[in-house]
Amino acid sequence: MEALLVIVVVLIVAGLITVGRSIRVVQQYEQGIVFRFGRVLPAPRGAGLTLIRPFGDRMQKVNMQIIAMAVPAQEGITKDNVSVRVDAVVYFRVVDPIKATINVQNYLFAVSQQAQTSLRSIIGQSEMDQLLAERDTVNRELRRIIDEPTEGPWGIRVERVEIKDVSLPEGMKRSMSRQAEAERERRARIITADGEYQASKRLAAAANVMARDPAALQLRLLQTVVEVAGERNSTLVMPIPVELLRFFDKFTPPTAGAPSADSASMADFGDAEVAKAEAEISGDRPAEIEIPAVAPIPEISGDVAVPRLPGPGLGESAPGEPAPAEPAAGGTPLPGALSEPGASEPAGTDVAAGQGGSQGRAGKDGASGETGG
Repeated sequence: MEALLVIVVVLIVAGLITVGRSIRVVQQYEQGIVFRFGRVLPAPRGAGLTLIRPFGDRMQKVNMQIIAMAVPAQEGITKDNVSVRVDAVVYFRVVDPIKATINVQNYLFAVSQQAQTSLRSIIGQSEMDQLLAERDTVNRELRRIIDEPTEGPWGIRVERVEIKDVSLPEGMKRSMSRQAEAERERRARIITADGEYQASKRLAAAANVMARDPAALQLRLLQTVVEVAGERNSTLVMPIPVELLRFFDKFTPPTAGAPSADSASMADFGDAEVAKAEAEISGDRPAEIEIPAVAPIPEISGDVAVPRLPGPGLGESAPGEPAPAEPAAGGTPLPGALSEPGASEPAGTDVAAGQGGSQGRAGKDGASGETGG
């Protein structure tokens, strides 16, 4: 009895071990490839509980999810001879688990290497502007290059490829920055020039309106006066009207050397002229302005006695000095010699000249008296 009990227990344990080796659980995102004595079965096992032979069968599970694989950054020279550094990411999945298991040893490593070589190839075929601005086109071309050798033989489909970053040399970055700055400056200058052109057209139209209508110019002047008067600590200098200046041109001052009136008469004349100009501007025509006559210069006769100053008179020599030489008969008078009392004065001499002549005559009369005495 005891021996029979031991045999039953051994059979139960062996059965449990056999069942444990035969039962496999496949997840929903997986598929199982069964190898029986080294030969793969044509039908992969789906998700759920599946049985295999405990002896001779081996199952390998394959992940059917989309895998995101980061591609290491690759350095290369673009078509326009610019050195760049590009990294990307590849999204792929297994569509045929049997091919992915049999035809390639490690499909993850194989896809990574294929993506790196394809990325270097696409860098050499593209220009720098395409890598920076035409990312969609570059991504589609890169996906085609990677997917071509993987989908058929390996049973792997590349869903999408994205370029993450394009690193440029520092010198190229500075050059692009200067180029962008120059472009922005060019646009700003164009906008400024366009604005000045439009403003000049409006100003020209406004100038034509003001030229046709003087009242518009006067209105603009009054507006400017109001704006300036509103500011604090501002001094406003009003220009003289042009009409008044033109009116003043009619009354030119007398030439130099002509007798002029006294200051009071000239002040009265200026006030009258200003009043006439204001009346002419307003439209009224006042009476003609009468210029006050200048008082005549009184004649100074030769008999006016001039008091003798102390000291030697004209024509006399001081004590201790030689007497002045007499001019020769009929000769030219010496410098400083005075004219005769009866000599006529030239016409048109001023007051100062008349006074000087009278003093000269008086001095000579005094000198004659001294000699006679």
